[in-house]
Amino acid sequence: MDRPGPVSPVREIAGAVTDLADSHPIGDEVCVGLSGGADSLALTAGAVRAGLTVTALVVDHGLQRDSRVAADRAAEQARALGARARVIGVSVPDRGGPEGAARRARYDALDAERDGLPVLVAHTLDDQAETVLLGLGRGSGPRSIAGMVAWASPWGRPLLGVRRSTTHAACAELGVDPWHDPHNTDPRFVRARLRAEVLPLLEDILGGGVAPALARTARRLREDAEVLDALAADVESGDGDGLDRAVLAALPAAIRRRVVRRWIIAVGATEPTERLILAVDDLVFDPRPHVSVAIGGDSDHRLSVVADGMELTVTKTPR
Repeated sequence: MDRPGPVSPVREIAGAVTDLADSHPIGDEVCVGLSGGADSLALTAGAVRAGLTVTALVVDHGLQRDSRVAADRAAEQARALGARARVIGVSVPDRGGPEGAARRARYDALDAERDGLPVLVAHTLDDQAETVLLGLGRGSGPRSIAGMVAWASPWGRPLLGVRRSTTHAACAELGVDPWHDPHNTDPRFVRARLRAEVLPLLEDILGGGVAPALARTARRLREDAEVLDALAADVESGDGDGLDRAVLAALPAAIRRRVVRRWIIAVGATEPTERLILAVDDLVFDPRPHVSVAIGGDSDHRLSVVADGMELTVTKTPR
């Protein structure tokens, strides 16, 4: 009896896209964030092979010499794979670290250009493992260690269970030559050193299987986090403008901090860090009158959470 041969890399990636489309409201038409690297080229091909109508969005950050040439080449490769494609030029602001600033500019551009469609991005199992290690090393809390999710509208990550080696094999199968971003091997960037130095060392010390193990850890933590988030969403802890400190104080810490996080996002904080959430959480028990924590704001106003009597309230003051 003949046994079926191994699934080709392109079919594996197409299957991963199909699995995501079957389990989430993606529809038949998507955008793909395309850098021109192996991961995103393989994802573009896999999405086309899965029967989706694909528009590849190539973001040119303008940070490297001949970046427009590389972007145009990626768009042409996408068209050859059966996708539509367009190049988007962005300016990366100087504020913040270079990795974070480029990422924010890229996602802002993808969001502005997606025309209401979901956007698939090519994070792999190996990227997930790196994210978990970064969260562990920075003490960023369980939400960071839980890693990236496969679907958070409008962003889809179908390759979180696919190894980076598979995307490179898919490009070889397709006969396409991916672009190699020099930033991915630049030791000035933390993630590049994790990829080139830390993970290989852990694989050697622990006898292999580290990246899949870290990805499994992230999946288990996400499952737990979803339950805790649902419990936090059911807590009646105030009138919307403030939080009742006595109600919060009676909650388990894991629930209380999720309630705090939901509330400070609702009142205007953006992407609150674990440090900020913990600082606001400390206000629940702080006996000092009118003690406050700044939570951000905009160019015109500063937002602060104030422990005011029996409530946490938010104040808005001109800068």
